[in-house]
Amino acid sequence: MAIIGSMNRLKVVKIKDFGAFLAGELLDDILLPRRFMPEQCRIGDELEVFIYLDSDSLPIATTLKPKAQVNQFACLKVTDTNRMGAFLDWNMPKDLLVPFSEQKEKMVTGQFYVVYIFQEKQNYRLVASSKIGKFLNNTPHSYKNGQPVQLMIADETDIGYTAIIEEQYMGVLFHQEIQSPVRKGMKLNGFIKRVRPDNKLDLSLRKPGYNKDAIHSLETIILAKLKESGGFLPLNDHTPPDTIKKIFGISKRTFKMALGGLYKKRLIVLVKNGIRQQVNEQA
Repeated sequence: MAIIGSMNRLKVVKIKDFGAFLAGELLDDILLPRRFMPEQCRIGDELEVFIYLDSDSLPIATTLKPKAQVNQFACLKVTDTNRMGAFLDWNMPKDLLVPFSEQKEKMVTGQFYVVYIFQEKQNYRLVASSKIGKFLNNTPHSYKNGQPVQLMIADETDIGYTAIIEEQYMGVLFHQEIQSPVRKGMKLNGFIKRVRPDNKLDLSLRKPGYNKDAIHSLETIILAKLKESGGFLPLNDHTPPDTIKKIFGISKRTFKMALGGLYKKRLIVLVKNGIRQQVNEQA
């Protein structure tokens, strides 16, 4: 069955000067305009096409691939606005409408927004919504601490970023968990850092827990910086997290774990205003 808003594999049943008709099964035969037809297209060929609705709300096919399909989230750019709403570029001949009623905030031409694509029930047209919260799964999840997940960055907040987890749930990625720049719409591999008592989800881009190799590597970097600075660094447990992140690109928690390792190995001395490289007292 041909599904509007999705990629479909359909058979060519008729060819005309202006295009080919594809078997729509429960739908009538669907036109694939000639400009989208493959060379040497023949009756009986099966084609991978996307089905959308034209200006007259009739199903039409294209071999172009959209940036996202129905029932998916995507980060799309506003190409225009008018009295109907905002229009998004989704790599289709016809831009995707976001009605005013589906805009979380008034959309601006040239800006990118994370939206959800869906088909309206009353007229079957494909539209998008930036009110993404209402399209997330509201049933209890079964995620566990440390579980790997797929993420899409949704929006920036004062404490970090919200991220859509596997197209279903929302979680929070705190600033201290981010070592390189991220942006809205970016898709990343991540982890469930913590399931809170209220069942909300904290996220991480690195596997939570002690990472022996990462800590050992950081210890080596700290020792190298100590050597470069004459054996002293004005950094310790009281150094602000932002300073640690700027210098080493890691969280303060990881930094403290590396300091603890170096101290136990008697390679550094903890002093009031920083750390000092341990002096070998043997002659």
